Amino acid sequence: ELFGSVEPLLPSLREDGVAVWVLGSGPYPPGAVALQELLDSASEQLEPEDVWEPEDMNDTCLYIFTSGTTGLPKAARVSHLKSVMCLSFYELVGASSRDVVYLALPLYHMAGSLLGILGCLGIGQRGWGPVGVLGGSRGGPVGVLGGSYLMVTPQRPGERQHGLRLAVGSGLRPDVWQSFQRRFGPVRIVETYGMSEGNVTLFNYTG
Repeated sequence: ELFGSVEPLLPSLREDGVAVWVLGSGPYPPGAVALQELLDSASEQLEPEDVWEPEDMNDTCLYIFTSGTTGLPKAARVSHLKSVMCLSFYELVGASSRDVVYLALPLYHMAGSLLGILGCLGIGQRGWGPVGVLGGSRGGPVGVLGGSYLMVTPQRPGERQHGLRLAVGSGLRPDVWQSFQRRFGPVRIVETYGMSEGNVTLFNYTG
């Protein structure tokens, strides 16, 4: 539904060698690739390893959108190695396959896709379960960003009647942290900080 805003740019994008992929059946003008047709015609058989296995784990796996911690918003390169390392994210913060994980960030953000989706694969998540506002019946990690938004919602009865046990995200101000725990109970909070285009990640395990 957003293709119309890109279509006028197709000629200049083609000149620069930029491919435009569109999730939809089309038809689309030259310069745009309809992904749905390719997905429908793709074989379910896995190609041989030498086709898809990277020659070097430091090679580019994907580019991800970053909001501009080190400048203007840009595409940041993510290596195969960094992608694989994201598999261990939820294990590092204390989650397991018994948890239901609620993601409050979009999938074009590293925390939503690589840490969120790959992190779930890393702890052996078997599928998508029903999730309430504060987590599922067994609890699970809820992004600290989500916690900030929860704090501005009107209070209501029964807010401590949930299975939430762990909140993980990029950080909370001390006053929000304390107010969150007073309001919703002694939920364990783990802060992380890293950059899509960086190579160091910090964790606050101690609270």
